[in-house]
Amino acid sequence: MVGLVTRFAPSPTGPLHLGHAYSAIVAHDMARAAGGQFLLRIEDIDRSRCRAEWEAQIYDDLRWLGLTWATPVMQQSTRLPAYQTALDGLWARGLLYACTCTRRDIEAALTAPQEGASLPIGPDGLIYPGTCRPTGDSTPDTPPPTQAALRLNIQRALQSCTTDALPFTETGAAHRGLVTTDARHYRDLIGDIVLARRDMGTSYHLSVVLDDAAQGVTHVVRGEDLFDATRIHVLLQCLMGLPTPMYHHHRLIRDAAGKRLAKRDDARALSKYRTEGATPDDIRRMVGL
Repeated sequence: MVGLVTRFAPSPTGPLHLGHAYSAIVAHDMARAAGGQFLLRIEDIDRSRCRAEWEAQIYDDLRWLGLTWATPVMQQSTRLPAYQTALDGLWARGLLYACTCTRRDIEAALTAPQEGASLPIGPDGLIYPGTCRPTGDSTPDTPPPTQAALRLNIQRALQSCTTDALPFTETGAAHRGLVTTDARHYRDLIGDIVLARRDMGTSYHLSVVLDDAAQGVTHVVRGEDLFDATRIHVLLQCLMGLPTPMYHHHRLIRDAAGKRLAKRDDARALSKYRTEGATPDDIRRMVGL
């Protein structure tokens, strides 16, 4: 029986770069060192940006790095029925509501009257001011709409959980130990997050939580830029009765100016290093492994 299970979950929207290599290697080596299992998941829910050629290159780059993974590879695009079932359950419990606000609407609602005041920022950007949030505690008797975003009513969600701390264990160097957040602060830190985008039928937060549980992931390895989003994921795990894995948020690989690498930064694409004659050991040295 496999104990420790990690995963690497890239989106096929561009070439893998040094930051991806670092995250994949850390997850792979952690699993192998413990005699566990390393999984690969393709996060391709954004069909407008995902490309088959980028997915093929993901496999090619990872094999070149010397990484191996269990098969079959999970693809989020095949998991839409599971996401819809979860959304239907949350909707039936009155934990979701439809939202038609645009980003401009949210910015306008949040604009402070005093000059220089900063807008509230959470893991997903601007914290939603609750414009479309329904009043009262009624439970909807109709299916969730398909032509609107679905937001989590954070206040009702917190009332549905049996804990006020929502803890998780972090093994990354920057936040090592038991991390807890008082549920009373969730509304200010997170707000009513989107769990299903109108053009996608799901969201990163919902999908990643359901997929980690479905794959039996015990240790989530990812960049420290997603540390704050873990509060959202732990809350969703609580709401849906899913296990909370351990989390390992690692440092980010940055360019010479200190900026986090992005897929548009083709100068640091693994494929470019490969064509220039770099070896997998060279890549490990470049990222400090």
